[in-house]
Amino acid sequence: MRRPKGIKTKKSAAKRFKITAGGKVLRSSAGRRHLCQTKNPKRRRSLRGAEGVHSTDEYRIKQNLPFSH
Repeated sequence: MRRPKGIKTKKSAAKRFKITAGGKVLRSSAGRRHLCQTKNPKRRRSLRGAEGVHSTDEYRIKQNLPFSH
């Protein structure tokens, strides 16, 4: 069987990360999926938005998302 040409996007990384126009990588906060009734409202609010990824991980994530930057 023949392999397709070109580079591919890692779909697992595409579902977890977003690259902004300025080149920053955003991720969602961990701990928001379930067991939220035991967390207080202040903690749930702080988990709501997207956070930036650490600079040491940005290079590897951008390699897995070749068409987004």
